[in-house]
Amino acid sequence: MTEPCDLGAVQARALIGAKKLSAAELLESCLRRTDALDHAVNAMVVRDDAGARAAARAADDAAARGAALGPLHGLPVGIKDLEDVGGMRTTYGSPLFRDHVPAEDQALVRAIRAAGAVIPGKTNTPEWGAGANTRNSVFGATGNPFDPQRSAAGSSGGSAVALATGMVPLATGSDNGGSLRNPAAFCGIVGFRPTPGLVPNEKRGLGWSALPVLGPMARSVPDLCLLLSTIVGDDPADPLATTVHGRRIQRPEHYATPAPVDLASLRVAITPDFGFAPTAREIREEFASKTDLFRHLFAAAENTTPDCSGTDEAFEVLRAVGFLAGFLDRYRSDPGQLGPNVRANVEEGLRYGAADVARAELAQTAIYRRWQAFFTRHDVILTPSITISPRPWTELFPAEIDGTPTRTYFHWLALAYAVSLVGHPALSLPLGLDRHGMPFGLQIVGPRGGDAKVLAVAAALERELAGDPRTARPVPDLARLAAAPPLRNSPNFLGFG
Repeated sequence: MTEPCDLGAVQARALIGAKKLSAAELLESCLRRTDALDHAVNAMVVRDDAGARAAARAADDAAARGAALGPLHGLPVGIKDLEDVGGMRTTYGSPLFRDHVPAEDQALVRAIRAAGAVIPGKTNTPEWGAGANTRNSVFGATGNPFDPQRSAAGSSGGSAVALATGMVPLATGSDNGGSLRNPAAFCGIVGFRPTPGLVPNEKRGLGWSALPVLGPMARSVPDLCLLLSTIVGDDPADPLATTVHGRRIQRPEHYATPAPVDLASLRVAITPDFGFAPTAREIREEFASKTDLFRHLFAAAENTTPDCSGTDEAFEVLRAVGFLAGFLDRYRSDPGQLGPNVRANVEEGLRYGAADVARAELAQTAIYRRWQAFFTRHDVILTPSITISPRPWTELFPAEIDGTPTRTYFHWLALAYAVSLVGHPALSLPLGLDRHGMPFGLQIVGPRGGDAKVLAVAAALERELAGDPRTARPVPDLARLAAAPPLRNSPNFLGFG
């Protein structure tokens, strides 16, 4: 019999609405799963069982009274530990905030609560989200659900693992250089980077920077759409939020369910590397093999890429500028309180001047315009989500790929940050396992503002590929995880040693 925690969010919400499943039953199932497995993967690092139980009881009372129920009514949602939850410990993965308890929810969390969700706790993240390996010196490392000694990627690694193992049906994430898409790919779930401003973020320090975004994570595209529909909108505190004065432009109903799409009408570009990413040979081969299974579904599937010349250089500068804005004062006062990834970004930023920033922004604009020309001839782009198969989390970042040194600690994320730089929406869809038995992710990139198109294409592909074990969403061995030793006993679990 299916455990309630293994139900999809859409299905669970329908059962709650029909009074065939209670919010309390669903929550207790999720808590039992967390109790049984989290020792092996360390995903749910802050818990509020009592508060969640009280919220679930209130949700059931509302259903019994016949009250209007929100779209997430009674559904447990994991919140990434970069996002403020009022009254709940929120550390940002930093020892500076080890005991920090915000007074109030940030806007994203308020929207999720207003939609009826239950918040059982916080999911692990690297310090300040810096790096695509979920490790920090507060809670330690998060292990991959398919092999806890391998990386779950990051920075939304805790959310991805909690979803893959059934600890929650929905979770939040954020994305700068792939922080939603990379862990989704490594853990076999769905992660969506929306167009900047679609999901408002009043906490972004550089308000006009389109690199960092908030977004949803789930086990399926329809589930992801359900969460997305509750967090889109407008907020005057976010300069990028789409608005016309006095009128709301972004509406939840535009995203609540994937729109129908005829795959046979689409002109698809297929590239393993955008012409520059250091994609490992085995990932290239896996990508070619998997896309050969379904490229016939499209009107045209061409091996081609937009011209991304200059992407590495522009992203490196603009990313460093963001870290300077956020961490320069802390770096100057006590650099020892910052982890190696944050320090590396700040120190890189200090090497740049105004002329470097100007060149980076000019390059970003030129690349963006080349992409717009490319999308006059193509509807979507398909790439691998990430350049490598999961490696041990003891490797802070891949120093080489196929024997070639990487440019930076985040160079291996180039498939993701190529998209971040131009602001297009992108989704990572699970596509079976690779030759190592680890999840493989397909990145689907849409046109400018084409969030609904990306979701529609992803949902259609998900349905088409679900029946083939080579392309269906993989599920971790839960019994093996339950019997695994505590991850905290692993060498170098805590910190960056």
